[in-house]
Amino acid sequence: MRTALVIGTGLIGTSAALALAGRGVTVHLRDHDPTRARTAAALGAGTEDAPEGPVDLAVVAVPPAHVAAALAEAMRAGTARGYLDVASVKGGPRRELEALGVDLSAYIGTHPMSGKERSGPLAATADLFEGRPWVLTPTRETDTEVLNLALELVALCRAVPVVMDADAHDRAVALVSHTPQLISSMVAARLADADETAVRLCGQGIRDVTRIAASDPRMWIDILTANPGPVADVLAGVAVDLEETVGALRALQSSDEDRRRDGASGVEDVLRRGNTGRGRVPGKHGAAPAVYETVAVLISDRPGELARIFADAGSAGVNIEDVRIEHATGQQAGLVQLMVEPAAAPVLSAALRERGWALRQ
Repeated sequence: MRTALVIGTGLIGTSAALALAGRGVTVHLRDHDPTRARTAAALGAGTEDAPEGPVDLAVVAVPPAHVAAALAEAMRAGTARGYLDVASVKGGPRRELEALGVDLSAYIGTHPMSGKERSGPLAATADLFEGRPWVLTPTRETDTEVLNLALELVALCRAVPVVMDADAHDRAVALVSHTPQLISSMVAARLADADETAVRLCGQGIRDVTRIAASDPRMWIDILTANPGPVADVLAGVAVDLEETVGALRALQSSDEDRRRDGASGVEDVLRRGNTGRGRVPGKHGAAPAVYETVAVLISDRPGELARIFADAGSAGVNIEDVRIEHATGQQAGLVQLMVEPAAAPVLSAALRERGWALRQ
């Protein structure tokens, strides 16, 4: 691939453009908002100049409701040899394209499973997709050259290709992406009118659960409008669990021993099923889930403290697999939780103590 046109310079489009431009592809940028395209160009994602002729690949990175129209316009203009979109819903846009009567052999639907709570070109990074799944939904109509162009794009973005049926993809993202967004927002909504004293008690648990609730509502309205049925199906199952759990908790308030026992059993059931489901979430780079041991270190808010911990861990020859920071309420200090391989935990603990760090058991 030598040339590409990215239509839509938000987070995903600009990130893809940055990755392509960084690997020698000439990238042209187009957006209905010239300011966004200008910003993306200033970041090094490509040029606002229109291509002189057909490019190798057109990447449509617009909201799901506008994907089919943007693709049809580009295809009828002969903009590229191959066309793909990166919308988070796949079945709907393809059916819209079929209704518009365009040649679908030059098109493939795709979806990079990566993103941020922030949107727009200023949130974009060239490494956004590295190690992340990138779903491709080819059909029997898809031209081999177009599939190869899509695979080349995925490789240039350092992502991992995953081939799926379009409707199966939509059911999958309803489960692993769209429903979690709604549930996170529902939990965060409980905080909107909560007493300030209660809110001040927020710890890492509530931060983890509500992190994605900071996402742009307008973007999520577009996504959920394109995939309402599968999301509603998943939420219906959650609603059954929720109703049963409410009943179990009410039973725990009973003076009847048998009812309390049944209530405890009901709560334990949902917690254990949660353990089982969490255990199926892939680990780093899509690998099998790994069990890490946590080394907890007390840390001040002084500049450079995190860098010093990482440097000390590196000097000890220990790779930090993951990290969490829990800030102490009302204090300029916190707790850094370093996740490492079990065999490395005693080595890291000893090395950090030797360097003067205070560890919490």
